[in-house]
Amino acid sequence: MSLQTVFLHLPTPLASVQLSLPSSTPLSALPLPSTLDPTTYYLRTTVSSPLSASTTLDSLRHVDSPSHPISLHLCPRLPGGKGGFGSQLRAAGGRMSTGKATNVDSCRDLSGRRLGTIKEAQRQAELLESEPALRAQAQAADKSKLEALERKLGITPADALIGSDDNGEGSSKRRVEDVDLEELARKKHKFEDNKFLEESREINENVRAAVSKAFLLKKKKKAKATDVSAEADKKVDQAKKAEKDKLAMPPPPAATVA
Repeated sequence: MSLQTVFLHLPTPLASVQLSLPSSTPLSALPLPSTLDPTTYYLRTTVSSPLSASTTLDSLRHVDSPSHPISLHLCPRLPGGKGGFGSQLRAAGGRMSTGKATNVDSCRDLSGRRLGTIKEAQRQAELLESEPALRAQAQAADKSKLEALERKLGITPADALIGSDDNGEGSSKRRVEDVDLEELARKKHKFEDNKFLEESREINENVRAAVSKAFLLKKKKKAKATDVSAEADKKVDQAKKAEKDKLAMPPPPAATVA
């Protein structure tokens, strides 16, 4: 019976083992460390998937060189979970796809024009089509404002006096032509917004109080600086006077020698 050389690579920190076993030896008969639990590891070659315990060394020989050593790796089994990883990946992919940019204005169509240019041209065409309606809406708004102002001033347009006589009787309002605008401008109007007047008065009082406070602080700082400078000048004068008195003091009399 021929012997087969086997290199058994154990997990770190265990060292690799070289064995010489009969070629008919199954993997379950390999002399593995007794501390290893068979349910916690599996054997495989460098290029194969996990091998069953009944696999023999003869079936693992190289076809081209049967005498070539066989390398076996002892790999620990990893406990699996309950699944759900694929669904998590799909959910993450959906979130990533929704966050992608959808702006394709820089792309071009088959004629070579950019999609952003085409959209802008369509928007300009829609604006040109809706321009008469917008203009009519603006004119109606201006007309309603003018009518409201005329009602406030007691003026009625000429078309509102249809049905009255030539003298304008039958209506208590005046025509625009009959109104003296200069006299209307000279007339005094009383402003009766009490809330605005109260807020204006309060703002003025707050401004006056803030300005008065600022001037008072400025005066206090100026007076304090003046006191400090006066005290410094007083100390300088005292030092000068002491120096002057010292210089004016007569020298002591000389001692006589017997």
